Amino acid sequence: MYDITALGELLIDFTPDGENSEGMPRFATNPGGAPANVLAMSARLGGQCAFLGKVGRDDFGEMLRHTLEECDIDCQGLVMSPEYPTTLAFVHLDETGDRSFSFYRKNCADTMYYTSELNQSVIRDTHIFHFGSVSLTDDPVRTTTMTAAELARQQGAVISFDPNYRPFLWSSEKMAIQEITRALPLADILKVSEEESVMLTGQDDPAKAAEWFHEQGLSLVFITRGGDGAFFSNGTVQGNVDSFNVRTIDTTGAGDTFFGTLLTQLKDMTLEEMKALTAEQLITITRYANAAAALTTTKPGAIPAMPQSQDIEQLLS
Repeated sequence: MYDITALGELLIDFTPDGENSEGMPRFATNPGGAPANVLAMSARLGGQCAFLGKVGRDDFGEMLRHTLEECDIDCQGLVMSPEYPTTLAFVHLDETGDRSFSFYRKNCADTMYYTSELNQSVIRDTHIFHFGSVSLTDDPVRTTTMTAAELARQQGAVISFDPNYRPFLWSSEKMAIQEITRALPLADILKVSEEESVMLTGQDDPAKAAEWFHEQGLSLVFITRGGDGAFFSNGTVQGNVDSFNVRTIDTTGAGDTFFGTLLTQLKDMTLEEMKALTAEQLITITRYANAAAALTTTKPGAIPAMPQSQDIEQLLS
């Protein structure tokens, strides 16, 4: 059985890489896509993972498939399209290392992922099924994603969800809120940024926001807060765990690293055991995930920057 199966976008992140001799910006080609990043971090920590999604049968798609295989992520559910190209994203960094994205995605492979292409045997053989909102922006992938999540829930999988709001990909914030809110009741575990939490709930107090998410059916809620750490809640206990002071150069993939590390620590638990975690246990789990995310920000890119377990242990000590 797979510990975690993730469905969604697998793409190329063009990440800033200095300037050429004429002062023009250079970009490095990095594998990306939030669901794939989550799996890559989990696999790095020993998780047995599988990916479901679609890339182009082009040089970028081949690179991405090879990257997943190098990460020991099962690719039998990866569709290689001869018709649609691989999705591209350009990452822009500000002076603090915080990032924004420009996507080249219209009529690209990840959006043209049909329900008929789903490898349902992978879904039936997974403990945790993970998805995000980027695959809810367009059909047919939106219908495919919701179908897969519903199937996973019927099969008894624990469902994790990351709103992962990218304004550039939505026709409006209103539509994003509508689709994300529609997906929430399918999930058991939520990782949401503080900005996304405020957008969805209207609450800038993490405790009140978490209460709203629990009312939607979520069992475990984690709100990442940048330099202020991460807030956790299971409806009974809650708290905030401080972040780590590191030299940040690129925050790309930090949230995915956090979530991948988090889910890997939960992979051997039933949902009932997850819901019964004590405050002390949740602090330990969140602190470990915070450390992994912090280390990712000290290097450029997402998957290439992810730490090994010994790196995390060293920072914790």
